[in-house]
Amino acid sequence: MALKKSELYSSLWKSCDELRGGMDASQYKDYVLVLLFVKYVSDKYAGNPNALIEVPAGGSFADMVALKNDKEIGDKINKLVGRLADANDTLKGAINVADFNDEEKLGKGKEMVDRLTKLVGIFEGLDFGRNRAEGDDLLGDAYEYLMRHFATESGKSKGQFYTPAEVSRVMAQVIELGRATSGKQSIFDPTCGSGSLLLKAHDEAKSRTGLDLALYGQEMDNATAALSRMNMVLHDCPTAEIWRDNTLAHPHFLYMGALQTFDYVVANPPFSTKAWSNGFDPLNDLFSRFEYGVPPAKNGDFAFLLHILRTLKSTGKGAVILPHGVLFRGGAEGSIRANIVKRGFIKGIIGLPANLFYGTGITACIIVLDKEGAAGRTMEGGGIFMVDASKGFIKDGNKNRLRAQDMHRIVDTFTRQDGGDPNYARLVPLAEIAANDYNLNLPRYIDSTEPEDLQDIEAHLKGGIPLVDIDGLQRYWQVLPAVRQALFAPVADPERCGAHCQLTVEPSQIKATIFGHTEFATFNQTVTERFATWKAANTPLLIGIQVGDRPKALIETLSESLLQAFSAAPLIDAYDVYQHLMDYWAESMQDDVWMIATDGWLAVQDGKPNVDLIPTALVVARYFAAEQQAVEALVAKRDAITSQIEEQDEEHGGEGGLLEEGKTDKGKLTAKSVKDRLKALLALTVRAEIADAQDEIKVLKAYAALLEQEAAASKKAKDAQKALDAKVAAQYAELTEADIQALVVQDKWLATLAASVQSELDRVSQVLADRIRQLAQRYAMSLPALSDEVEVLAGRVDEHLKAMGFVWK
Repeated sequence: MALKKSELYSSLWKSCDELRGGMDASQYKDYVLVLLFVKYVSDKYAGNPNALIEVPAGGSFADMVALKNDKEIGDKINKLVGRLADANDTLKGAINVADFNDEEKLGKGKEMVDRLTKLVGIFEGLDFGRNRAEGDDLLGDAYEYLMRHFATESGKSKGQFYTPAEVSRVMAQVIELGRATSGKQSIFDPTCGSGSLLLKAHDEAKSRTGLDLALYGQEMDNATAALSRMNMVLHDCPTAEIWRDNTLAHPHFLYMGALQTFDYVVANPPFSTKAWSNGFDPLNDLFSRFEYGVPPAKNGDFAFLLHILRTLKSTGKGAVILPHGVLFRGGAEGSIRANIVKRGFIKGIIGLPANLFYGTGITACIIVLDKEGAAGRTMEGGGIFMVDASKGFIKDGNKNRLRAQDMHRIVDTFTRQDGGDPNYARLVPLAEIAANDYNLNLPRYIDSTEPEDLQDIEAHLKGGIPLVDIDGLQRYWQVLPAVRQALFAPVADPERCGAHCQLTVEPSQIKATIFGHTEFATFNQTVTERFATWKAANTPLLIGIQVGDRPKALIETLSESLLQAFSAAPLIDAYDVYQHLMDYWAESMQDDVWMIATDGWLAVQDGKPNVDLIPTALVVARYFAAEQQAVEALVAKRDAITSQIEEQDEEHGGEGGLLEEGKTDKGKLTAKSVKDRLKALLALTVRAEIADAQDEIKVLKAYAALLEQEAAASKKAKDAQKALDAKVAAQYAELTEADIQALVVQDKWLATLAASVQSELDRVSQVLADRIRQLAQRYAMSLPALSDEVEVLAGRVDEHLKAMGFVWK
């Protein structure tokens, strides 16, 4: 049975984290990821003489499994990993960095043996060779997943090895890697960390163009550089060149004594590093990187930016993540910034939400560089395209994260240079930037603050709702003009009717008025038809999923077409609809598609109903609706009897009640305890006692009868449910491929998405109703009305005081 991606990732992390003990996550990752790597290359390359990676005898994961419970397991794993590294030049110094025989980190004696044995066992049952759809790298994604979690756990300064995948994808798209024209083009990351950003850039080019661009990276930290080299192999980029050294002091990639230049450069350098000039003299730089100015001695942000500019070809494009301070700090940095802007090298700036990155909570931005179009940006009409995307994110644990819709909106806005929403993005002319002394701080050019909700003093004094507030809902009235007329009327005062109106319905009826209006029904139908059109166009694509298909390619096609379908929908944000699909994909649909792409449309797997793909509720709804209704009716009948029992217990079961003596020692009324009490009462022989017990006997008999009825009703319900379960289980074996497709595509996937679209329609009416209700409540009581009410209340108080013999003056 195919592994579910979501289950694989979460179970890997949970298992590995349980064995971590007190070891720092930044260190523990080196052990876990090496084992993951050995497992992967063994599954994929072992026994293949033409493979890119040679798996020698004594250097495979199978050999590692044989070491479980061995007293010398740590030392022997070191030797095993060493054999694999020695057999492959690209792996030397990459996979044999972690010491599996380190007693301080892994424990001594039996503790080490047990920990390593369990760690090897986590990966032993996983077959990564089989669980891989074409173009969708399950193991590579698992590696990324683990790195992200290790980055989260590592804390400040230790999580910088990983750039969030969402930010990496944005960077890859805004420098237009999807338009690469030749396999000879190159991508460089001068501070590549674990290589995640470099790989996202490579994937963008390959998935869009099919071109396998050359990858180059440099990383100062030894262990992190090792992670990067493993990451390249895990993502089918074994020829990538990753070098360990200080990028600024000792750049490795040179050509004829000068810095080698590249077509694309991406980077997430350490923020504001103080020791950036260690190992070289910036004033006498061998590579002429600081011709536009030398950065401050204790802040290296611009040092990395200038290094990147020098490594770009004359037609090159780049994207670098830097703290917001680079946009406005003065002194030497202000001079460098002005020189760069004047030459047109900066194509755009994208302000990101705070707290996205693992090594810091500092707010950052993406500086997009483009040498090819630099000249045009210095001419009239040129400028820098700025995007303030700081508000588009979701909370994810103790960090923030870009959602799919946030990424898409950033990329769409930037690539189209769409300034339609000046509160989100605009092209800022160089003349305006120069007038601001080349200060690029985004709030100077983009006002993304929410407009202040102003109070109307006249409305508070004289009543009525200000028309300016109602006009502020114009985007709704353009679609629903008659709804406005149904909700509002001019105030009675002719002198004020031009500026104020009044609500014509009770506040509690606002939403019902909106939702029940024919105009809203028409709007609802229009949106529903958009979804129906998209559904009809994409149903064949969903039904046509076959073994070997690429789930990632499928979701891209589906999501892009859905975004296009709702791009012109009134009142509905197409990106919100798009997010519903992407959320559903992440929650369950990707697991379904992955399963189908691996095993096909199977209703039964391993002799059991495939309830992961086809939940039993869907089979019941389509084939056994009548039986389900019958079961529900029996359950309802049982529950009704149970309610009667509870009512009897509440009425007579308290202290001194007629059922009190029928309870057990634990205060419960059971069939046996009630029966025993009845038996005792019926055995009475004294006439007076018998007479006194009649009411209790009557209640006990009624309660006993109810218990018998409940037991009988419960048995009927259970028997009916059991019979239904048997029918459902048998139905799985009878399902044809067409039946399965109908259940999964129509009843599961499309039905869920249809409900999501409906939720967006509900949200439209709810947001409008909430705003109108807020305004109605704000101005519900005018000053004269308040004065009248105070006068009435004061009169009542005065009357009460007089009645008590007091006079209030």
